[in-house]
Amino acid sequence: MAVILVTGSAGFIGSHTAHRLLDRGDKVVGLDDLNPYYDPTLKQARLSRLEARKGYRHAKIDLADREAVAQLFRDVKPDGVINLAAQAGVRYSLENPEAYVDSNVVGFLNILEGCRATQPRHLVFASTSSVYGANGKLPFSVRDPVHHPITLYAATKLANESMAHSYAHLFGIPSTGFRFFTVYGPWGRPDMALFKFTEAILKGEPIDVYGQGKMQRDFTYVDDIVSGVVAALDRPATIDPAWDPLAPNPATSGVAPWRILNLGNSQRVELMRYIEVLEEKLGRKAQLNLLPMQPGDVSRTEADTTETQAALDYAPKTPIETGIGRFVDWYMDYYKAATT
Repeated sequence: MAVILVTGSAGFIGSHTAHRLLDRGDKVVGLDDLNPYYDPTLKQARLSRLEARKGYRHAKIDLADREAVAQLFRDVKPDGVINLAAQAGVRYSLENPEAYVDSNVVGFLNILEGCRATQPRHLVFASTSSVYGANGKLPFSVRDPVHHPITLYAATKLANESMAHSYAHLFGIPSTGFRFFTVYGPWGRPDMALFKFTEAILKGEPIDVYGQGKMQRDFTYVDDIVSGVVAALDRPATIDPAWDPLAPNPATSGVAPWRILNLGNSQRVELMRYIEVLEEKLGRKAQLNLLPMQPGDVSRTEADTTETQAALDYAPKTPIETGIGRFVDWYMDYYKAATT
């Protein structure tokens, strides 16, 4: 029975991941400080479900607290680490850049130092599709250079990828970083479009639709994301024997057990189609407030998951019609229970 440390365990992807690990018999130590970036009552509700399960214990720790994180690693000595804790959100990085450095850079360094001290068999960590920044070639491939991030959030995640490579090389910590593509589903974040749209439509309020509704996203259902994360945990990264220093693959390494993989649905869906499906599931029409692109947004995303499929047998299974339906069912049940 493995002991897995999951950071961000009261978060959206983190809570789903912790449940999947518990379902298969692992013990899970969750780390989350339940910060108020969005409604802490939703985080607490996710956490309460986890704490009701055998095999889970929680550490309420700020990832940027060096001593507390170090002590947790010493106490737990995890077999594997899944780092999903981060200051998320592209637009919020324009308002509070310091939060991104504290959580995503300082906090990630603390995770790496904990791994250095305890040597888990694998570190899996969250990056983001936002690192592709100004890239125009679709689908986005992990073999593409990513030298032009257009938000601080993306820049901190690129820093994580580089930091993990250096620690994998210096201290032999096998590391896999995942670039997530627009994750959605039950227990999602209130700052994400699906949550905001649902809330506004049910209240009869207009929804803000950026890019005049013409943006395209690779929407990826949370269960498919978790399947990739857990599959990677069981298959630690290794040094790439085919890596060529004269023509280096930016997603693998010839000097470190390290790799970068995309986790997406490999399909572009126009934002207006996403809204149409939501309208169908809610049985209500949305009032659209069409707006221009916001700073930090990109017009299109799509994941090339060729390497992910080869490494992990990864095959996303959930179309948006199914995934949005499951989100709506959860939303109606959750907020009905919250008001009764």
